[in-house]
Amino acid sequence: MHIMMTVNAAWNIWNFRRPLVEALSADGHQVTILAPPDDSVVDLERMGCRFRPLEMNVKGLNPVEDIKLQRRLKRIFHEEQPDAILSFTIKNNVFGARAAHATGVPFVPNVTGLGTAFLSGGFLQTIAEQLYRRAFGKLPVVFFQNEDDRDLFLDRKLVRAEQAQLLPGSGIDLARFAQAEMPSANTPPVFLMIARLLRDKGVIEFVEAARRIKARHPNARFQLLGAADSENRTAIDSATVQAWVAEGVVEYLGTTSDVRPAIAAASCVVLPSYREGAPRTLIEAAAMARPLIATDVPGCRAVVDHNVSGLLCDVRNADSLATAMERFLTLSPQAQAKMGQAGRAKMEREFDQALVVAAYRKALVALTGDGQG
Repeated sequence: MHIMMTVNAAWNIWNFRRPLVEALSADGHQVTILAPPDDSVVDLERMGCRFRPLEMNVKGLNPVEDIKLQRRLKRIFHEEQPDAILSFTIKNNVFGARAAHATGVPFVPNVTGLGTAFLSGGFLQTIAEQLYRRAFGKLPVVFFQNEDDRDLFLDRKLVRAEQAQLLPGSGIDLARFAQAEMPSANTPPVFLMIARLLRDKGVIEFVEAARRIKARHPNARFQLLGAADSENRTAIDSATVQAWVAEGVVEYLGTTSDVRPAIAAASCVVLPSYREGAPRTLIEAAAMARPLIATDVPGCRAVVDHNVSGLLCDVRNADSLATAMERFLTLSPQAQAKMGQAGRAKMEREFDQALVVAAYRKALVALTGDGQG
């Protein structure tokens, strides 16, 4: 079959959906990626994918821009004539679903997160819910990455129970993200946060908590890994990040195509996000047997078992985050390593990428009558 995958950034497919692309290609399908281009296009094409650039404004809700996006998607779907479309990220899900319905192409969205519209509440949330309800109403399958998002959509009657299916995030390659030994107990502790530098990810709380901990533990290190100045309304600019570095409160590691060395060098991986779909960085860190600290919010609590594989703290609360970090520092090296091992075991039980691939294969068979070859 010709399967199209659409998303708001090509790197999203390369970083998070690569196992699915590889499985679909191995099954004999032609895979076309429809997304705004970036540096990952070369890697995707090297995998055997076709790439078609998509012009879209990924920020905010602009009705004029969104109508143009829906028309653009409809035209592309008509030209490409895919047998099925797999979609990720909010705008591609909503406006892609409407465009696919107009062209009669089977469409499978994956709700990877709810975005700032849902987080802000009020009028924006009302609009977002109406868009979801209209877009998803006639779809046979809607994938969710955590129970909280699925239940929210069911409670708000945005989807029906027979539509909603649960996935363990985007899955994890347990061989690639192999467990790594904890750093030596004789070295300073390293708290690592991997995320786009957005306020919604809890970066401000991470920095505030770092200030509190460093006042009592001057040797503790706090690292940020991820892009600044991203196209998001809550993005933190590079000047702010550099000011934190100059203050000595955090180290900024920039961006990388391979997070594994940074995770291996960390004592604990932290994500104080306001809400997640299925937080990839926590999943990768747990697979590498790293203890976790995260907020007690949808997505994060699906990955972190409190007091077992990590610690949960209150959302938007730097004091609560600092308390969790302080508690982690009081644990013995053996207790810290035990937390990491528990996280690895959870990933093996619940988050193996094979589970995600199997779910998509099953959905494609149900939608098109053709699954492999």
